[in-house]
Amino acid sequence: MTLMNASAIEVRCYSGAAIAPYLDDLARLRIEVFRDWPYLYDGDAAYEAQYLATYLRSWRSVAVLAFDGAQVVGASTGLPLADESDAFLAPFADSGLDPERVFYCGESVLLPAYRGRGLGHRFFDERHAHARALQGYHWTAFCAVERDAKDPRRPPFQRSNEDFWRKRGYQPRPELRASLPWREVGRGEAEHTLGFWLRPLERQR
Repeated sequence: MTLMNASAIEVRCYSGAAIAPYLDDLARLRIEVFRDWPYLYDGDAAYEAQYLATYLRSWRSVAVLAFDGAQVVGASTGLPLADESDAFLAPFADSGLDPERVFYCGESVLLPAYRGRGLGHRFFDERHAHARALQGYHWTAFCAVERDAKDPRRPPFQRSNEDFWRKRGYQPRPELRASLPWREVGRGEAEHTLGFWLRPLERQR
C-alpha cells in the first residue's frame, strides 16, 4: 500500500442501511485497532456482526469512513443514544439527562500510519455535523474504557487521549458509567467499565 498524504485521504459519510457494504471494513478496523491498549480486545466476526447491527437498524446513525484509494483506513461511528443498547442507556436513568437529547459517538479507529494527520478532528466534526442536521440534540457523548494506571500491560510512555478530548470540549461525567463484556487478549471474557464524556452540542451558525 502506498501511503498518501492527508489531503489525498477521502472522507465519506453513510447512514443506516447504507453502511452495510462497509461492515467488513468496520469489523476489520475495530479488531485490529482495539487489540492494542487500552481495549485489549480479542475480537471476532460474530461479536462484530452483533455489535454493528445496531448501526444498520438506526436510520439516524452515521459511519464516517476514511479512504486511501479504495481501502478503508479509518472509521468513526455515531447514532442517537436512544437507539443504542440498554447497556449504554441504563446510566442515564437517574441522571437528569434525557437520552433522547443525546447523540452518542461510538468508536473512532484509525490505522497507525494515518494518525497525526487531523483525521481524529475530522471524525468528530462530521459526527457533530450529522447530529446537528438531525436536530433536537443538546449533547454529544462517548465512552472510554477505564484502566488502572498501574496495569502492567500499559505500554511505557503511553499517552492518554484526554487532552485531545478536552480540547474538543468534552468533560468526563464520573457519575455515568457503563459496563460491557468483551474478550481480552490473553485473558478471555471479562467485564469492563466505561466512563462517559459529554459536551454541549452547539447550534449551527
